[in-house]
Amino acid sequence: MLKENLVMLRNLHGYSQEAIAEKISISRQAYAKWETGATVPDIEKCSLLAQTYGVTLDSLMNGQSAEGFGDSMLAPRGKNIWGSVTLNDRGQIVIPKGARDKFGLRGGDRLIVLSDDEGIALIAAERFEENMRKIMELATLMNETDEAVKWQTL
Repeated sequence: MLKENLVMLRNLHGYSQEAIAEKISISRQAYAKWETGATVPDIEKCSLLAQTYGVTLDSLMNGQSAEGFGDSMLAPRGKNIWGSVTLNDRGQIVIPKGARDKFGLRGGDRLIVLSDDEGIALIAAERFEENMRKIMELATLMNETDEAVKWQTL
């Protein structure tokens, strides 16, 4: 798993073997041996690799299995890739169990659907509404501050 992850991450980030070896202060030949599985890096070098690639040490070493994505999915630190879902004829999907468990989602929960040009995202309605309330309070506070500054300059 490690050797495949090293090859995939290096290619995803556009590094040559020489460039990544230089970043972690080893020879290109030593790095090449890690990618072929002839040798493995020590824990300190693994930690440097994980930092360089922006992944956790665990995902660097083990990867994540995700339906529809093969055996090795390396999400950036703090992010998750839950796998693929299929949209049914009524436009419905089943959210993967791991995601439901992580976010405490249960049948009947309300979700807000957000999007940009790249795709869609879901967020619990209560969390979205709380965030919007905070944004509105901040905007009101900023507006009041701006008005106070205008009156002081008159």
